[in-house]
Amino acid sequence: MARGKKIYEGKAKILFEGPEPGTIVQYFKDDATAFNAEKKDVIDGKGVLNNRLSEYFMTGLAQIGVPTHFLKRLNMREQLVRSCEIIPLEVIVRNFAAGSMSKRLGIEEGTQLPRPIVEYCYKDDSLGDPLVTEEHIAAFGWATQQDMDDILGLALRVNDYLSGVMYGVGIKLVDFKIEIGRVYEGDFQRLVVADEISPDSCRLWDLETGQKLDKDVFRRDLGSLTDAYAEVARRLGVMPKTSTPTKPTLVN
Repeated sequence: MARGKKIYEGKAKILFEGPEPGTIVQYFKDDATAFNAEKKDVIDGKGVLNNRLSEYFMTGLAQIGVPTHFLKRLNMREQLVRSCEIIPLEVIVRNFAAGSMSKRLGIEEGTQLPRPIVEYCYKDDSLGDPLVTEEHIAAFGWATQQDMDDILGLALRVNDYLSGVMYGVGIKLVDFKIEIGRVYEGDFQRLVVADEISPDSCRLWDLETGQKLDKDVFRRDLGSLTDAYAEVARRLGVMPKTSTPTKPTLVN
């Protein structure tokens, strides 16, 4: 399938014009970044794994009625998605304390939270994606109150789905980040889960050992990132057990 001109290049993906109006080709890179791109590397096979894992999660969400921008996977590194207007927020759902929450609030990593906590960050790399409140979001017109109600509902539904899927393969969903896009259909708009869902955007710990199976492996120099991501893919049945991380074989 032919792709058009490049629209945007980010830290982990490149977006191209799609073959039809209203579509985009999303290409997954092997680049890994952390600490607002202060730490960088190229990890062989990472883009292939994230492409397939994001397809797996987006397809699963669609099956339970959660709307997403995903249309279909095109090849090992590309997928076709619906064009949408991205709301400039990172929506973070936390089930256990970790990362910046532990630092901000002095809560030991791994502490189970009394309930899932949803946080919002303003998407701006130059500012370090600062934490914002619903008051900021309303005041600056990033989203309406109805949007925020819908975003909260979507985030919690995604959390229920991901938590269950991960628990079923022996993985604890510590937290995750999603982005939300607006899709316009005539005079109406609806919100969809956009961007990607992968170990790049989740914290995933082995239920028994606590081993990290997410981008913290790269952030904290804990070993091979592709080994960690491939382990998630194998447990979910996305990769056969005989496949290698640098040359992963996908299960159709």
